[in-house]
Amino acid sequence: MTDPTNEDAAAGDAEEFELTSEHWDATGSVLDRAAFNADGLLPAVIQQWDTREVLMLAWMDREALRRTLSEGRVTFWSRSRQEYWRKGDTSGHAQYVRGAALDCDGDTLLVSVEQVGAACHTGTRTCFDGDPLAVVQGELPVT
Repeated sequence: MTDPTNEDAAAGDAEEFELTSEHWDATGSVLDRAAFNADGLLPAVIQQWDTREVLMLAWMDREALRRTLSEGRVTFWSRSRQEYWRKGDTSGHAQYVRGAALDCDGDTLLVSVEQVGAACHTGTRTCFDGDPLAVVQGELPVT
């Protein structure tokens, strides 16, 4: 098994990995079920697989989703740079796919990952490490 912290080895494994026809069929099915928005994008919530901690939200188009499902590393579409980016290729803070699911409407993707290093470009573990917002907390009705 490849050490997930060794990006060179992991990249080599991805290039040599042969997908079965069953996997291609499953990937195609997911791509067909995904409800991309008018810009051809799908929001992807990225979650640490074992703690369920929400790490970040980014965007995928059809090709980024295909790559994510078939290569074992998370790929996004950068709306600002108009290009694909695979998390960790420049920072070393890679995301290794452990699972994925579409929501009930097919218009949001949840990707469970093994996060290596920080998920946020600011260097924090998650993109949600900022100051908590002031909210009115709801209370469950007493039954």
